Amino acid sequence: MGKLSILKEFFGYLCRRKKWWLIPIIIFLILLGALVVLSETAAVAPFIYTLF
Repeated sequence: MGKLSILKEFFGYLCRRKKWWLIPIIIFLILLGALVVLSETAAVAPFIYTLF
C-alpha cells in the first residue's frame, strides 16, 4: 500500500462522509510544515522572520 493510495483513500473518506471542513485545515497544516522546512535554510530565514 503506497503513500498515494493512502491519500486517495483519505480523500475518498472525506468525500463520502461530507467532511469538507477538514480540507482547509489539512491544507494549512501542509503549508505550515513546508514553511518550517524552508525556514531551516539560511537563505529563506530572513524573509520568514519579517512575517512574524
